[in-house]
Amino acid sequence: MSALPLPLPLPSPSPSSDSAPILSLEDIGKRFGAFTALEGVSLDLMPGDVHCLLGENGAGKSTLCNVIFGVHQPDAGTMRVNGAPYRPRNPREALAHGVAMVHQHFSLVDDASVLDNLLLGQARGWLNRQREARRVRDVLASVGLELPLDAQVADLSVGERQRVEIVKCLLREPRLLLLDEPTAVLLPAEIDTLLDTCERVAERGCAVVLVTHKLKEISRVATHATVLQSGRVVARSASPATEIDRLVHAMIHREGDDPPGDLTGRLSLVQAASPYSRPLQDEVLQLDGLSARDAEGVTRLEDCTLIVNRGEIVGVAGVEGNGQSELGAVLAGMLRASAGRFFVAGHDMTDASPHELTQAGVGIVPEDRHAVGCVTGMSLADNLLINHVDRYTRAGFLKRREMRAAALELMQRFDVRASSPDALFGGLSGGNQQKAVLARELTLDPLRFLLAAQPTRGLDVGAVAAVYSHIRAARERGVGVLLISSELDELMNVADRIVVLYRGRIMGTCAPNASNRARIGAWMAGTESMT
Repeated sequence: MSALPLPLPLPSPSPSSDSAPILSLEDIGKRFGAFTALEGVSLDLMPGDVHCLLGENGAGKSTLCNVIFGVHQPDAGTMRVNGAPYRPRNPREALAHGVAMVHQHFSLVDDASVLDNLLLGQARGWLNRQREARRVRDVLASVGLELPLDAQVADLSVGERQRVEIVKCLLREPRLLLLDEPTAVLLPAEIDTLLDTCERVAERGCAVVLVTHKLKEISRVATHATVLQSGRVVARSASPATEIDRLVHAMIHREGDDPPGDLTGRLSLVQAASPYSRPLQDEVLQLDGLSARDAEGVTRLEDCTLIVNRGEIVGVAGVEGNGQSELGAVLAGMLRASAGRFFVAGHDMTDASPHELTQAGVGIVPEDRHAVGCVTGMSLADNLLINHVDRYTRAGFLKRREMRAAALELMQRFDVRASSPDALFGGLSGGNQQKAVLARELTLDPLRFLLAAQPTRGLDVGAVAAVYSHIRAARERGVGVLLISSELDELMNVADRIVVLYRGRIMGTCAPNASNRARIGAWMAGTESMT
């Protein structure tokens, strides 16, 4: 294997202080068949360290965390915890050594309550629920989060489920805390609270590993940073806040690439936005008094009226849990409206199934790609072409060679990285799964309307720019886009106009101008006018 470029100097991972590392990794390697996921990774995690782990999707960050947590066994190298040999055979052994992890994908029991999920595995023998519930509430108060402890997990929003995962981990008071994209589904205020929590945990002597793609988070809390590329360490920094540009360069630059130039201009959504050049024409989506209830009969979406025109991106902002998930579910044919109707290109699609919506030219990128956006047990090619399977069928048999060629073209076009089109979809990184879902939906023919719910959740900075490049290109072709995102900065720089949901109702709509940011924030907080 040829050596990768090293945009940052690679000092020894040995600590500069006299204190011993909580965890030491030396030359860790991990392979999956012929694919090398990690190679020669060395790392020291010190007490009080908030260590950010960076890299593009598929760079090996989650694999490294899973090796540390005992999900995967390393094929090479050694690990030590507090100086003693460490090789956990499973997460239970990792937890026994004081290592805890919050995963990208949820590991919750849907038909159990929030409290039961939090207490699962926390105690042996007789469980004093009242005492444990008080302990849970103390932890929630300490991190500034709220959770309905008696609610079923199945009824929670994606953001609420992520909060359960975080609190479940914090209840164990770990010595080493691994956080794999923990802020991907949190709101700005919640992110600030979580980052504060990371700092407080580190101040007590814990080592924190934060896997993130958000440059503001790195600047805010990182004491050290390590960049992975293709499973290898390509850069380290003991001063991440002052080396952001070089860290981003290390993440995305490969030998033979063009010089990065202005990284801020290349990657920042503020700079990446293209001028809106297409005049508004006839409407492609109309919501007419749309309402929806959850499984408990509680109204989550109420009397929403909205129009999305051809060649327009309408952003939906709001604090997580204010009707965005229900709006997306209704438009995707996964939840029946309790009142009102919606139309696509003039056709009433209120009671249409997901298949009928696809046939009508509706592309759907759901907020939980892992649960409803793909079939993880099928191949990448099958997932990419599932909407077009009739094109590759002859006499009841699939034309696999043609499917493989078409899938390869989509992989190249949308930068979906996998060993081959035959790779198991569930084995792809979260970012590559998201890009594959986007590729499938954007290549519908015809594509009239695109529902994109949290399309950049969990993606690295380069992938975020690529996703919005494809969405903008669809807009320029005349596709109407409803973009639901908890990332207000992204909405401000991608959408042509923004609507704000609060407790299921549309509070207002405005242009995404800097002068309107305070107004949007007030609407998100439920205030109708500003003084």
